[in-house]
Amino acid sequence: MLAQIGISPDQIIPSDIDETPKLGELPRPLAGRLALEKAKASSAFGDGKHVILSADTVVGVGRRILPKTEEAGEARKCLNLMSGRAHQVYTGVAVVSPKGDVTTRIVSARVQFKRLTDQEVDWYIETGEWKGKAGGYGIQGAAAAFVKSINGSYTAIVGLPLFETRNMLIGVGFQTS
Repeated sequence: MLAQIGISPDQIIPSDIDETPKLGELPRPLAGRLALEKAKASSAFGDGKHVILSADTVVGVGRRILPKTEEAGEARKCLNLMSGRAHQVYTGVAVVSPKGDVTTRIVSARVQFKRLTDQEVDWYIETGEWKGKAGGYGIQGAAAAFVKSINGSYTAIVGLPLFETRNMLIGVGFQTS
């Protein structure tokens, strides 16, 4: 996604943090906390040389946080819960300057799904696109056929709100094209 805005990262380092929601934590704050924790987990944090960018996406139905699905049954439950109703997608973004100054932002979008038939859910499960995806779907793939409407940032739903991310990077002095 960064290539879309002319950025080629020097390095991509997966962070190994515990993404378990805290007791009573809501979807929006969870997205922000996870993005910040991922940034802080980087060995380059405040090293004086690197800008760190991290993000995490959380899907919520009301106060309920949907998982990043790893099993078909889990994905099926998520899809059935979102069928015929709206849900929120929150993507937290953290940018750390070389000096260690941290900027965070949470970008949200409201997604309205059509009412899904059992056959549609079965078909989507068969695609395998749901694996590891917040809420059990990826809007940039076959699940786009389920979306009646979006209010907010499409790129936040995909996983990185490009408008906000570019502005945050510029804000810490990162040169973009």
